[in-house]
Amino acid sequence: MAPPPAPVPSASPHGRPRGDRPTSVVRHVTDAERRARLATRHALAPAWRVDSPPDAARAMTVLHATEPATVSLSCHARMRSLTTRRMDHALFTDRSLVKQLAMRRTLFVFPRDLLPAAWAGASARVAATERARITRDVVAAGLASDGDDWLDRAREEVLALLADHPEGLTAREIRGAVPMIDVRVAVRPGDPWTASRVLTQLGATADLVRGTNTGGWHSSRPRWTLMRSWLGAVPAPMTAAEGYREITRRWLYSFGPGTEDDLVWWLGATRTIVRGALADVGAVPVSLDDGTNGWLLADDVDEVADPGPWAALLPVLDPTVMGWRARDFYLGPHRDLLFERRGNAGTTAWVNGRTVGCWTQDESGRVRTRLLERVSADERRLLEAEAERLTAWLAGFRVPTVYTSPAMRT
Repeated sequence: MAPPPAPVPSASPHGRPRGDRPTSVVRHVTDAERRARLATRHALAPAWRVDSPPDAARAMTVLHATEPATVSLSCHARMRSLTTRRMDHALFTDRSLVKQLAMRRTLFVFPRDLLPAAWAGASARVAATERARITRDVVAAGLASDGDDWLDRAREEVLALLADHPEGLTAREIRGAVPMIDVRVAVRPGDPWTASRVLTQLGATADLVRGTNTGGWHSSRPRWTLMRSWLGAVPAPMTAAEGYREITRRWLYSFGPGTEDDLVWWLGATRTIVRGALADVGAVPVSLDDGTNGWLLADDVDEVADPGPWAALLPVLDPTVMGWRARDFYLGPHRDLLFERRGNAGTTAWVNGRTVGCWTQDESGRVRTRLLERVSADERRLLEAEAERLTAWLAGFRVPTVYTSPAMRT
């Protein structure tokens, strides 16, 4: 029987794991151990795969949702068995997973209990930035002389409309009912201003949520819905510091050891915010093979054993490949081939915690790996088994993407 996924350590009543934060490095964590942690914490090694989409999300802290198909493909890679019905149940029926704009202005799927942490910190930061941009652009586009007043009125009209439609409305339906946001003007070349920006800002403030999807699992055609209607009971709010502390705690369990720079990038936050969160969770420093210091939770410093041979095929923007800013310990020399020019990861093929190539599909939908380095015969067999598993799950469907890496094009 496969071992159960390790639980996320709980914080103390004061938000700190047991033990004081030391002032010196606790121990050295090699790249090999970091790859072992990645295999087990991310539920990628077969024995550590999980049984539900919420478990897959918790393993990663959150799932990337910029491309709708990535959510299901990331869960499939980490689960023993997945059906689209189970995915839809988690997202739209019991709503244990919820889409939320947060870190780095990126759309993620959050475990429901983690939402208040995002709303207080990362999402609030995005919402403030979006508000500043919208109000400035409203004036620049000549829509109003007072951008703040215009946005407040637009928000009020959208919220009043959706209060009368608890099942939600599509963006097109909202535009038709709220003429003031049904505009399209070019504030900057190549960057048209549309009604979606108001909905995006309302999503960042957690007033709205991307609710029921009117498209398939691989597309995003949501009914925008009031968050309070979608969740029923909105969880109690947190302070910004509490929110960053909780997300940092979970990130350290999923991705630790990570550096201060990793967290600044991943959270889309300031160094001051990150240092405060690390202090609040009582994180301890460890040394890494690249000469930098990383951080672990105080009750998570024991060495993690090698889980044995494994392979995985991960989708574009998978949370594993996008989890750190410093990626050499798993990317090796392949960064430029596996990321497109804007810094977005394409598909990746993994062996024992290292990227060795990518995967594509042929015209019939069959998954094919494209290797960037030599692998052993046993490793190739593991990759071929994963390609067969993914081919069977996709059942001939060819996954669309706008993030095509150089390796995927060769």
